[in-house]
Amino acid sequence: MVTTAALIGLGITAFRGDQRTALLPGATTHGHYQIELSCESCHTAAFTSADEMQQACVDCHGEELSVSEDSHPKSKFTDPRNASRVARLDARYCVTCHTEHRPEATATMGLSLPDDYCYQCHLDVADERPTHEGLGFDTCADAGCHNFHDNRALYEDFLVAHSLETANHPIATVLTRSSLAEADAPPVLVDAPPDGWTGSAHHLEGTLCADCHDAASPTDAGWIEDVPPAKCADCHEQQVTGFGTGRHGMRWAADLSPMTAGEARLPMRNEAADRQLDCSTCHTSHRYDTEVAAVDACLGCHDDEHSRAYATSPHAELWWGEVSGVLPEGSGVSCATCHLPRVASGDRVRVQHNQNDNLRPNEKMIRSVCVNCHGVGFSIDALADRALVLGNFDAAPGVHVESITMATGRLSERERTE
Repeated sequence: MVTTAALIGLGITAFRGDQRTALLPGATTHGHYQIELSCESCHTAAFTSADEMQQACVDCHGEELSVSEDSHPKSKFTDPRNASRVARLDARYCVTCHTEHRPEATATMGLSLPDDYCYQCHLDVADERPTHEGLGFDTCADAGCHNFHDNRALYEDFLVAHSLETANHPIATVLTRSSLAEADAPPVLVDAPPDGWTGSAHHLEGTLCADCHDAASPTDAGWIEDVPPAKCADCHEQQVTGFGTGRHGMRWAADLSPMTAGEARLPMRNEAADRQLDCSTCHTSHRYDTEVAAVDACLGCHDDEHSRAYATSPHAELWWGEVSGVLPEGSGVSCATCHLPRVASGDRVRVQHNQNDNLRPNEKMIRSVCVNCHGVGFSIDALADRALVLGNFDAAPGVHVESITMATGRLSERERTE
């Protein structure tokens, strides 16, 4: 019998397209399934070594971990003082926890992860933190608690500093539904505006047709009808880089054909099944209308429960109020407000086009999005309420996470003993 390993040894490049599915030992996770036919993205050579596989992980995810101030960096596990811990859980390598092609071990975030990885090093945590006594070893990473890599929104001092916040900050309190009572709310889904080149930012800044549509090299045809993301990157490098690291653009970044909406694992609209995803899919040709890109472009494809519920959510009413002029600029909450947040970049503010950047786990949204309008405690509870997320935050949270109570209690205990 010819084994999978032997086939890989013969050279995965001998297989093309769907033929490579024969080499998959199991279903691929949500995070990687789009590039599962680009085997060399992870398996850089036949019989890839652990170090080579690790480098493939770092090539895609290293910058994200650096920005997130990784709580468990590799340096922690190469420290000789932690040798005993490495013997139990070799966290020097991503694949120790994240083993692909194992659907039975795939968690709700769409990645493979053992339930007991925290337990390996923190078995005695209840001795130091009485609040943790009796908690299950598989609850450490529950919503609102600990994240292995990115704890920026859940650091103890951060929770204590925001422990007295009300559910809503003034902007969210003032901009209530009653203030929109007289607003003529437009429908969430509207027809894309006609091409309006003369009023576009590109035209007003002096961009010529040839700047985008001329071929990249003299050997190419003289005119590009459908401008690819690589051409957009000539002026919008950071945005295209973000696009290529997210779900929408990762196939393009791996030199595969662009993703179509029909290839998504989330429910999508039937009429959008064959729609290829590139810059112009959301930014309609020539006009590049940001209002269309912020909501209508998203709902033109997505047909999951969370997306469908947006139209009747409080967030949508605020968005209608802004686009209709009843509420001030910046007061609305669109799909892009949460999933494509603005980030500071030097002296400019840019849009993060990796829509997955602050979504896995969703507590990452707290600092970049939620706290702009809501208190930290309210935000943690809302993001932990699965039913509320599916309903697009159409009510108050129905669950309560004890993270802030635990943090303030621990602070009080330390103060009493000092």
